[in-house]
Amino acid sequence: MARRPATPDLPPEDLVERIVDIDVATEMEGSFLEYAYSVIYSRALPDARDGLKPVQRRILYQMSDMGLRPDRPYVKSARVVGEVMGKLHPHGDAAIYDAMVRLAQPFSLRLPLVDGHGNFGSLDDGPAAPRYTEARMAPAALAMTTGLDEDVVDFVPNYDNKLTQPEVLPAAIPNLLVNGASGIAVGMATNMAPHNLVEVVAAARHLVLHPDATLEDLLRFVPGPDLPSGGKIVGLEGVRDAYRTGRGAFRTRATARIENVTPKRKGIVITELPYTVGPEKVIEKIKEGVQSKKLSGISDAVDLTDRQHGLRLVIEIKTGFVPEAVLEQLYRYTPLEDSFSINNVALVDGQPRTLGLRELLVVWVEHRLVVVRRRSQFRLAKRLERLHLVEGLLVAILDIDEVIQVIRTSDDADTARARLRSVFDLSEPQAEYILELRLRRLTRFSRIELEKEQQQLVEEIAELQAILADESRLRGLVSDEMAEVAATYGTPRRTILLESAGGTSITGAPAARGATAPLEIADTPCWVLLSGTGLLARTATEELPARGDGARRAKHDVVSASVPATARAEIGVVTSQGRIVRVSVLDLPGLPPTDGAPSLSGGVPLGEVVTLLPRERVVGLASLAADAPTLALATVQGTVKRVTSGDVPGNRDAWEAISLKDGDEVVGAVAVRDTDELVLLSSDASLLHFPASAVRPQGRSAGGMAGIKLAAGQRVVAFGSVPADAVADAVVVTVAGASGALPGTQPGSAKVTPFEVYPGKGRATGGVRAHRFLRNEDALLLGWVGAAPAWATGSAGQPIDLPPVDQRRDMSGTALSAPVHAIG
Repeated sequence: MARRPATPDLPPEDLVERIVDIDVATEMEGSFLEYAYSVIYSRALPDARDGLKPVQRRILYQMSDMGLRPDRPYVKSARVVGEVMGKLHPHGDAAIYDAMVRLAQPFSLRLPLVDGHGNFGSLDDGPAAPRYTEARMAPAALAMTTGLDEDVVDFVPNYDNKLTQPEVLPAAIPNLLVNGASGIAVGMATNMAPHNLVEVVAAARHLVLHPDATLEDLLRFVPGPDLPSGGKIVGLEGVRDAYRTGRGAFRTRATARIENVTPKRKGIVITELPYTVGPEKVIEKIKEGVQSKKLSGISDAVDLTDRQHGLRLVIEIKTGFVPEAVLEQLYRYTPLEDSFSINNVALVDGQPRTLGLRELLVVWVEHRLVVVRRRSQFRLAKRLERLHLVEGLLVAILDIDEVIQVIRTSDDADTARARLRSVFDLSEPQAEYILELRLRRLTRFSRIELEKEQQQLVEEIAELQAILADESRLRGLVSDEMAEVAATYGTPRRTILLESAGGTSITGAPAARGATAPLEIADTPCWVLLSGTGLLARTATEELPARGDGARRAKHDVVSASVPATARAEIGVVTSQGRIVRVSVLDLPGLPPTDGAPSLSGGVPLGEVVTLLPRERVVGLASLAADAPTLALATVQGTVKRVTSGDVPGNRDAWEAISLKDGDEVVGAVAVRDTDELVLLSSDASLLHFPASAVRPQGRSAGGMAGIKLAAGQRVVAFGSVPADAVADAVVVTVAGASGALPGTQPGSAKVTPFEVYPGKGRATGGVRAHRFLRNEDALLLGWVGAAPAWATGSAGQPIDLPPVDQRRDMSGTALSAPVHAIG
C-alpha cells in the first residue's frame, strides 16, 4: 500500500500506521480474569458480614435514603429501580428488579427485607412488571440499615465517584444465615440454607459471651435449617457436615396427611412443599409419572391453594390402593422429596471462603462488635461536642448582661467573637454559638433545661466511655441488642427436623423408604406416645418403652404423655382450651420395635392429625375406652376436674371436657384412679398434692373445683399424678428462671427431688415450697412429676443433663447447660 506524502505540519514518522501484535491467548486470559473478578466480587457472592450481594445492598441503602420506611406509603417499584440504577448500580433494570423481587418474596427468604405490594410472583410464576408493583422497606430492613448516619461502616465512591455508598450494612440481623443465599460466579458458586432467627441469635449470643465456644456448643442452639416453606428435613448428617466444613446436603420432604376427600375415597393432602418447589411442578411430575406407569393408584391431582387457607394440594387415590404406599411412590418419583446442597461460600475480607457454622457466626459477631464500637465512639464525640457548647452557653447566661455589653460595643462579629473568647475564656465554637444565640433562650426556664441537659450529657459520656474501655461491657451490649432483634423479628420454627429417612412423619406411612405398606393392620394392643417436641406415634407392641437404660440418652426426644390403646381404636388429644379431639390410632406411624427405647423422631407432628385453634396447644392424651380410668385436668388458675371416660359423644370429632372461665386454660391432663395423688406446681414454686378421691367426677359441662390456692399474680405451671404404688419411685423436677426473659433463651436452674419429701395437704390449700429461687430468678418456668429417672430435652429434642436427685425439698436448683423445652 502506498504511503501518503508528508505534510509540512507533521513529521513523516507520525503518519505511518502502528500495528501492535498481541497474543490472543494472553489477551483472553487477562480479559477473562478481569471478568471473573468482577462477577465474584461485585455480583454473585454475598459479604459474610451483612449477607448481601452488592445489588441487594444498594437496593436497601437507596430505599433507606429515599425514606421508604415501613410506616410510609408504598412507591412504584420502577422508581426504586431507577434510583438504584442511576445512582449506585449502573446495570440493567431487569437485574435490579429481580433482586428486589427476591427480597420481597416470603417463600424465598425466611425474613423478607422488602415489603412488596402487588404481584411479586410465586414459585411457578414470575412477578408483574415494575410499573405495576409497589414496594417499601420491610420492618426487618430497618435493623439492617440502622446506624448508617453514625459512622458505623465505611463508605466508598459509587461508579462515577459523584456519590458514596456503604461498603457493608450495619446488619443487626444475621442475614446470611437467616435468609441464606444463592449465586453462580466464575469457577465457584454459593448455596446457603435459611435458618431460624431466634436460634441463630441464641448461638451468636453464646459466642459473644463465650468466644472459645466449639461447634458442638453452637449446635445446641442451631439444630438445623428452617426453610420458609416449612416441610421436613430428613437426615441431619449432611447438615452437620455443612456446619463443620461448609459443604453438605440434605433431603427435604413435603408435609402430607391422608384424609377422606370424598365419603368413599381417601386422598393425600399436601400442605407444605420442599424449598423452592411449586405445586404446578409437582402436578406436572405426577402426570408424567402416571403416563409412564411409574406411579399407580392416582385418580387426580388438584391444586386448591388460596390466600385464605394457604397451600393445599389434593392427590386423590383410587379405590383399592393403600394411600401410604402411593405416598412412598410420590416421594421417589416426584419433587415431594427434594435435595438441597449446601455450599457456604461468602466474601470475608474481600476473599471468597467456604465457611462452617462457627466461622459464619464469628464473622457476624465481629462485625457487630465493630459496628457498636464505632457507634459508641461517634456518639461519644457528638456528646462531648454538645457538652462543650452547653458549658459555654451556661457561662454566658450566668453573666448575660456583660455578654450583651461586649457584643454591643464591638464593631463587627469577628471583634465580638474575639472579645468574648478573651473576656470569658471561651473557645472558638463556644463564642460562635453564643453569637448565634436567640434571645428567647435567655429565660430562667432555659437555664434549667441547659443544666439538666448538661447532667444528662455527663452521664451519657461516662456510660459511653465505660463501654469503650471495657470489652466485656461492649460484648454485653452487643448481646442485649441481639436479644432485642430476636424478640422483635423472631418467629417460631417452621421446618421439622428428622434424624433419618426412617423417621418419616407422614400419617400412616411405612417407616422404611420404599417399603410396601400392608393392606390391613391388625387390631393389636399398643401405646400411643406424645413427645416433648409435639410428635405422636404408636408402639409396635403393648409394652411401654424401656426407661432408665443407658441407650436412652442417645435416643430422640422424651415421652411427655402416653395412653394405652389398640391399633384400630381411637384416643383423645386434650388441648389447653379444654377440648378433647378424637384421633384414630391407625393414622399414627408405628415405631419399629427395638431392644431399648424407640426413637420418637418417627412420629407425626400434632398439626398433621389435630386441627388446633389459634394459640391452642396440646397438654395431654386421654383414652376413650369405656373402662378407662377417669381423666383429671388442671387449669392455670388452680381449678381441677375429673371426667368419666364413658362421657364421650359418639358422633363428634371434638368436644369440651371442662367449662373454662375467661382467661383460664388447661395446663395438664392425666388418667387417674381414686387412690392416685394429684400434684400441682405453681409459678411461685409451691407444690400441693392430695388424693384424687378428693375430686369427684363430673360431667363435660362442669367447671371443676378449687385445686390449689394461688397467691396474687401466680399461676399453675405443671400438673401430674403419682400412683399409690409408685410413690417411692416418683421424683419432682422443677426449673426456675426469670419470668421476663425471652422464652427459650435462658437455661435457668433445675432441681430433682424425691416426691416422698413433700408432705400432702388438703385440696384448695396453698401447698409447700418446692424450689428456692436464686438471684435473677423469680418464677418457676417448668415442672414435672413422675417415675424416675427424668429426662430433659431442648426445643429440637436434644438431651439436656439434669442434676442428680437432691433429698432436700426447700433448696435452690443447679444451673443448666441449655434451655429446657420438655421433661418426661
